[in-house]
Amino acid sequence: MHAATGIDPWFVDQLLLIDEIAQELATAPVLTPHLLRRAKRHGFSDLQVAELTHSTAEVVRGVRQALGVRPVFKTVDTCAAEFAARTPYHYSTYDEETEVAARSRPAVIILGSGPNRIGQGIEFDYSCVHASMALSAAGYETVMVNCNPETVSTDYDTSDRLYFEPLTLEDVLEVVAAETAAGPVAGVLVQLGGQTPLALAHGLAAAGVPIVGTSPDAIDLAEDRGAFGRVLAAAGLPAPKHGTATSFDEAKRIADEIGFPLLVRPSFVLGGRGMEIVYDDNSLRAYIARATQISPLHPVLVDAFLDDAVEIDVDALFDGDELFIGGVMEHIEEAGVHSGDSSCVLPPITLGSDTVERIRAATHLVARGVGVLGLLNIQFALASDVLYVLEANPRASRTVPFVSKATGTPSPRRRPGSCSEAPSPHFAWRGCYRPRGTAPARTVSTGLPSRWR
Repeated sequence: MHAATGIDPWFVDQLLLIDEIAQELATAPVLTPHLLRRAKRHGFSDLQVAELTHSTAEVVRGVRQALGVRPVFKTVDTCAAEFAARTPYHYSTYDEETEVAARSRPAVIILGSGPNRIGQGIEFDYSCVHASMALSAAGYETVMVNCNPETVSTDYDTSDRLYFEPLTLEDVLEVVAAETAAGPVAGVLVQLGGQTPLALAHGLAAAGVPIVGTSPDAIDLAEDRGAFGRVLAAAGLPAPKHGTATSFDEAKRIADEIGFPLLVRPSFVLGGRGMEIVYDDNSLRAYIARATQISPLHPVLVDAFLDDAVEIDVDALFDGDELFIGGVMEHIEEAGVHSGDSSCVLPPITLGSDTVERIRAATHLVARGVGVLGLLNIQFALASDVLYVLEANPRASRTVPFVSKATGTPSPRRRPGSCSEAPSPHFAWRGCYRPRGTAPARTVSTGLPSRWR
């Protein structure tokens, strides 16, 4: 292989070693503690072991833990052994002794976003950092889990402890176990790092880990098209006609019912990748043919496309009672341009105070109907004076850092029950909201500044 590729023999030998261990796992009659520890020391995940042994990751994890094959956490020596390093950077290894120090204060574990391309994930990093600051001010120890060293959330002075670990269920559960052994753990925050930690919510909850903020069931309500549609129907909020398809025939049936044009996109993707507007059967057929990852678990989302609509983004915080609206943003481009590629303006230019009030009321209904506890982003579309709800994301959105900096109010650090202060005169619809007739004395519910009416 060295002769054929020019790859240094040392690296080829390491690849061969990994393959040899994989063969040992595949042919072993039983998983012995020695073999399992050898596999883990060479980087095999529970899922990889499960695939090689025709099992499941849950079974492998149970066997591994029953056999006492657990990682320990070492501290990154940032001082090159010249003197004792006090930086709280930890990494896992299948060694003998852990270096996680005991603590007395309760800790909150914050899950970051994991690896990102340059220019991605600023909203997740910003939200995680401000959450750490707010939790520290509230008296908690903060524990950050993130494998990306090029973020502010992984700076040495952001959190009390930092774990450089992959954002997988296996690795996060081991961090939780290590921190639980070190002291009390109040819970895990999953809604600040984007889709990656959100996807871990159910697995963590099933393992008995307390989830801080929006519950896994509420996350499902927002992300499942059918369930979210029922929430909107119960609240009397309109949404564009939509459906999900795993084949052209299914998509064609939806198209016949809804009518063209249609907005089609893969489910569970970030950044608007693969989103298109189709105008006829041929373009729909071509799109479905290109959707190579389509499956019952990953269907294509088919929505009626709203012509000549104004798209609106709202960032908000909800504590189960009061709603704090960080900002109402009007997209400059027409609806259909993904929010990751579009531009928006704050305050909104063409929306009147009555429309903003409708947006506030709809945001409150969605937050309460879904059961959000924390950050929420909702995308609306205004067409022919009808306010449609496009989608709701119960997590940090890409607009959070921009709205927070523009208004001078960091949204992730907003405290429930802190709505007594008057809103900024430049962003007068910011503030807390309850439906008319139920507002307490401290609620702020003003309209647009006169110069914007």
